[in-house]
Amino acid sequence: MNNDLIIKFLEPAHLAKNAVKIEFKKRNTIVGVFVKTNDYEDLKAKNFWRIVTEASIPEWKKTNNNQLSKIFSGSEFTRLTQAKEKVAV
Repeated sequence: MNNDLIIKFLEPAHLAKNAVKIEFKKRNTIVGVFVKTNDYEDLKAKNFWRIVTEASIPEWKKTNNNQLSKIFSGSEFTRLTQAKEKVAV
């Protein structure tokens, strides 16, 4: 996916607010939360995204520790959809 499609989906409804189901070209589908960190604008310009995966969301909600996130390339995304459960921040 290109930057514009991802940004249109994320901002403002999903960024650090709701879990997103992310489908990839060559890896398994994940559920995660896109997070905004100090390097968000730089990564976004290069179509890279920090995502806290489903297994780390409960701890991230308690601590807001952005080190729980991983960086993914947006060019590998094929589809973004709202996950069934919302993550309240």
